[in-house]
Amino acid sequence: MARLVAFTALVAAICAGDVARADIYRRVGPDGTVYFTNVPPRGARGTKSGYSVYLRTPTPGGVGARVPARDTSPERFRRFDPFIQEAARLYQIPEALVRAVILIESNYDPRVVSNKGAEGLMQLMPETAARMMITNSFDPRQNILGGTRYLRFLANLFNGDIVLTIAAYNAGEGAVARYGGIPPYESTQGYVHHVLLNYYRFRRGEMPG
Repeated sequence: MARLVAFTALVAAICAGDVARADIYRRVGPDGTVYFTNVPPRGARGTKSGYSVYLRTPTPGGVGARVPARDTSPERFRRFDPFIQEAARLYQIPEALVRAVILIESNYDPRVVSNKGAEGLMQLMPETAARMMITNSFDPRQNILGGTRYLRFLANLFNGDIVLTIAAYNAGEGAVARYGGIPPYESTQGYVHHVLLNYYRFRRGEMPG
Protein backbone atom coordinates (compact mmCIF):
# COMPACT_ATOMS: atom_id res chain seq x y z
CA MET A 1 0.00 0.00 0.00
CA ALA A 2 2.87 2.39 0.76
CA ARG A 3 4.15 2.07 -2.78
CA LEU A 4 0.70 2.90 -4.15
CA VAL A 5 0.45 5.96 -1.93
CA ALA A 6 3.88 7.05 -3.09
CA PHE A 7 2.90 6.76 -6.73
CA THR A 8 -0.44 8.55 -6.23
CA ALA A 9 1.40 11.41 -4.51
CA LEU A 10 3.78 11.53 -7.44
CA VAL A 11 0.91 11.81 -9.91
CA ALA A 12 -0.52 14.68 -7.89
CA ALA A 13 2.84 16.43 -7.96
CA ILE A 14 3.10 16.01 -11.71
CA CYS A 15 -0.37 17.42 -12.27
CA ALA A 16 0.28 20.39 -10.00
CA GLY A 17 3.68 21.23 -11.49
CA ASP A 18 5.27 21.65 -14.86
CA VAL A 19 4.15 18.57 -16.73
CA ALA A 20 6.55 19.31 -19.56
CA ARG A 21 9.44 18.33 -17.27
CA ALA A 22 8.20 15.23 -15.53
CA ASP A 23 10.81 12.50 -15.70
CA ILE A 24 10.19 9.96 -12.95
CA TYR A 25 12.81 8.42 -10.67
CA ARG A 26 12.37 5.16 -8.77
CA ARG A 27 14.02 3.64 -5.70
CA VAL A 28 13.32 0.42 -3.83
CA GLY A 29 13.76 0.73 -0.04
CA PRO A 30 15.26 -1.92 2.23
CA ASP A 31 11.77 -3.15 3.15
CA GLY A 32 10.76 -3.46 -0.48
CA THR A 33 8.70 -0.27 -0.60
CA VAL A 34 8.93 1.44 -3.99
CA TYR A 35 9.41 5.20 -3.95
CA PHE A 36 8.80 7.51 -6.91
CA THR A 37 9.68 11.16 -7.39
CA ASN A 38 9.60 13.61 -10.27
CA VAL A 39 12.24 15.82 -8.59
CA PRO A 40 15.69 14.79 -9.87
CA PRO A 41 17.48 13.40 -6.78
CA ARG A 42 21.13 14.19 -6.22
CA GLY A 43 23.14 11.62 -8.13
CA ALA A 44 19.96 10.13 -9.59
CA ARG A 45 21.86 8.15 -12.21
CA GLY A 46 24.34 6.74 -9.74
CA THR A 47 24.22 4.74 -6.56
CA LYS A 48 24.46 7.54 -3.98
CA SER A 49 20.75 8.35 -3.95
CA GLY A 50 19.59 4.87 -4.83
CA TYR A 51 17.27 6.38 -7.44
CA SER A 52 17.32 5.56 -11.12
CA VAL A 53 15.42 7.04 -14.04
CA TYR A 54 12.11 5.18 -14.29
CA LEU A 55 10.15 7.03 -16.99
CA ARG A 56 11.08 9.75 -19.42
CA THR A 57 8.63 12.52 -20.27
CA PRO A 58 6.77 11.21 -23.31
CA THR A 59 6.58 12.90 -26.67
CA PRO A 60 2.97 13.46 -27.81
CA GLY A 61 1.91 11.10 -30.55
CA GLY A 62 1.43 7.45 -29.88
CA VAL A 63 3.56 6.72 -26.82
CA GLY A 64 1.34 3.79 -25.94
CA ALA A 65 0.23 2.61 -29.35
CA ARG A 66 0.34 -1.19 -29.34
CA VAL A 67 1.40 -1.50 -32.99
CA PRO A 68 2.74 1.12 -35.40
CA ALA A 69 -0.09 3.36 -36.57
CA ARG A 70 -0.77 3.09 -40.27
CA ASP A 71 -2.39 6.52 -40.55
CA THR A 72 0.44 9.00 -40.01
CA SER A 73 -1.22 12.12 -41.43
CA PRO A 74 -1.37 15.14 -39.10
CA GLU A 75 -5.04 15.52 -40.03
CA ARG A 76 -5.95 12.42 -38.04
CA PHE A 77 -5.70 14.37 -34.78
CA ARG A 78 -8.75 16.46 -35.81
CA ARG A 79 -10.56 13.91 -37.95
CA PHE A 80 -12.68 12.53 -35.11
CA ASP A 81 -13.47 15.81 -33.33
CA PRO A 82 -17.27 15.58 -33.83
CA PHE A 83 -17.36 12.09 -32.28
CA ILE A 84 -15.08 13.08 -29.39
CA GLN A 85 -17.17 16.14 -28.63
CA GLU A 86 -20.40 14.15 -28.86
CA ALA A 87 -19.13 11.44 -26.52
CA ALA A 88 -17.70 13.93 -24.02
CA ARG A 89 -21.02 15.80 -23.83
CA LEU A 90 -23.13 12.65 -23.68
CA TYR A 91 -21.16 10.95 -20.91
CA GLN A 92 -19.89 14.07 -19.11
CA ILE A 93 -16.23 13.12 -19.44
CA PRO A 94 -13.62 15.85 -20.10
CA GLU A 95 -12.89 16.08 -23.79
CA ALA A 96 -9.19 16.34 -22.97
CA LEU A 97 -9.30 12.96 -21.22
CA VAL A 98 -10.97 11.26 -24.19
CA ARG A 99 -8.32 12.75 -26.49
CA ALA A 100 -5.48 11.67 -24.21
CA VAL A 101 -6.74 8.08 -24.00
CA ILE A 102 -7.10 7.87 -27.79
CA LEU A 103 -3.59 9.28 -28.27
CA ILE A 104 -1.97 6.80 -25.92
CA GLU A 105 -4.08 3.81 -26.95
CA SER A 106 -3.96 4.06 -30.75
CA ASN A 107 -2.23 7.26 -31.87
CA TYR A 108 -5.53 8.14 -33.56
CA ASP A 109 -5.52 5.20 -35.96
CA PRO A 110 -8.95 3.49 -35.94
CA ARG A 111 -7.52 0.28 -37.44
CA VAL A 112 -5.04 -0.58 -34.70
CA VAL A 113 -5.32 -4.04 -33.12
CA SER A 114 -3.22 -4.92 -30.07
CA ASN A 115 -1.44 -8.22 -29.57
CA LYS A 116 -4.09 -8.98 -26.94
CA GLY A 117 -6.97 -8.28 -29.29
CA ALA A 118 -7.96 -4.73 -28.26
CA GLU A 119 -9.41 -2.87 -31.21
CA GLY A 120 -9.77 0.60 -32.63
CA LEU A 121 -9.18 4.13 -31.44
CA MET A 122 -9.77 3.49 -27.74
CA GLN A 123 -8.50 -0.10 -27.87
CA LEU A 124 -11.62 -1.88 -26.67
CA MET A 125 -11.37 -5.55 -25.87
CA PRO A 126 -14.25 -7.47 -27.49
CA GLU A 127 -15.85 -8.25 -24.12
CA THR A 128 -15.67 -4.59 -23.07
CA ALA A 129 -17.09 -3.50 -26.41
CA ALA A 130 -19.99 -5.91 -25.90
CA ARG A 131 -20.61 -4.54 -22.37
CA MET A 132 -20.71 -1.03 -23.85
CA MET A 133 -23.10 -2.21 -26.60
CA ILE A 134 -20.61 -1.65 -29.42
CA THR A 135 -21.12 -3.84 -32.47
CA ASN A 136 -18.15 -2.62 -34.56
CA SER A 137 -15.03 -1.47 -32.74
CA PHE A 138 -13.47 -0.31 -36.00
CA ASP A 139 -16.22 2.23 -36.55
CA PRO A 140 -14.69 5.44 -35.12
CA ARG A 141 -17.93 6.84 -33.75
CA GLN A 142 -18.96 3.59 -32.09
CA ASN A 143 -15.51 3.05 -30.65
CA ILE A 144 -15.25 6.55 -29.18
CA LEU A 145 -18.76 6.39 -27.74
CA GLY A 146 -18.07 2.96 -26.26
CA GLY A 147 -14.69 3.89 -24.82
CA THR A 148 -16.05 7.11 -23.32
CA ARG A 149 -19.01 5.27 -21.87
CA TYR A 150 -16.56 2.89 -20.20
CA LEU A 151 -14.64 5.87 -18.80
CA ARG A 152 -17.95 7.16 -17.38
CA PHE A 153 -18.66 3.77 -15.82
CA LEU A 154 -15.20 3.72 -14.22
CA ALA A 155 -15.47 7.32 -13.03
CA ASN A 156 -18.75 6.48 -11.32
CA LEU A 157 -17.24 3.35 -9.81
CA PHE A 158 -14.26 5.22 -8.36
CA ASN A 159 -16.12 8.35 -7.23
CA GLY A 160 -14.75 10.58 -9.98
CA ASP A 161 -11.08 9.90 -9.17
CA ILE A 162 -9.40 10.54 -12.52
CA VAL A 163 -6.21 8.66 -11.57
CA LEU A 164 -8.09 5.49 -10.61
CA THR A 165 -10.34 5.85 -13.65
CA ILE A 166 -7.32 5.89 -15.96
CA ALA A 167 -5.66 3.01 -14.09
CA ALA A 168 -8.83 0.92 -14.33
CA TYR A 169 -9.17 1.64 -18.05
CA ASN A 170 -5.78 0.02 -18.50
CA ALA A 171 -5.72 -2.73 -15.87
CA GLY A 172 -9.45 -3.33 -15.32
CA GLU A 173 -11.68 -2.23 -12.49
CA GLY A 174 -11.11 -5.49 -10.64
CA ALA A 175 -7.36 -4.94 -10.36
CA VAL A 176 -7.79 -1.38 -9.03
CA ALA A 177 -10.36 -2.53 -6.49
CA ARG A 178 -8.17 -5.47 -5.44
CA TYR A 179 -5.12 -3.30 -4.76
CA GLY A 180 -7.04 -0.35 -3.38
CA GLY A 181 -5.33 2.02 -5.85
CA ILE A 182 -3.06 1.91 -8.89
CA PRO A 183 -1.97 -1.73 -9.33
CA PRO A 184 1.78 -2.30 -8.90
CA TYR A 185 2.23 -3.05 -12.59
CA GLU A 186 4.90 -1.03 -14.41
CA SER A 187 2.75 -0.98 -17.54
CA THR A 188 -0.23 0.49 -15.69
CA GLN A 189 1.86 3.00 -13.75
CA GLY A 190 3.46 4.15 -17.00
CA TYR A 191 0.06 4.29 -18.69
CA VAL A 192 -1.38 6.55 -15.99
CA HIS A 193 1.67 8.79 -16.24
CA HIS A 194 1.43 9.16 -20.01
CA VAL A 195 -2.34 9.71 -20.12
CA LEU A 196 -2.20 12.36 -17.40
CA LEU A 197 0.63 14.23 -19.11
CA ASN A 198 -1.31 14.39 -22.34
CA TYR A 199 -4.59 15.15 -20.57
CA TYR A 200 -3.06 18.34 -19.17
CA ARG A 201 -1.50 19.16 -22.53
CA PHE A 202 -4.89 18.92 -24.21
CA ARG A 203 -6.44 21.01 -21.44
CA ARG A 204 -3.88 23.72 -22.20
CA GLY A 205 -4.93 23.63 -25.85
CA GLU A 206 -1.82 21.86 -27.10
CA MET A 207 -2.44 19.49 -29.98
CA PRO A 208 -0.07 16.95 -31.53
CA GLY A 209 0.91 17.30 -35.13
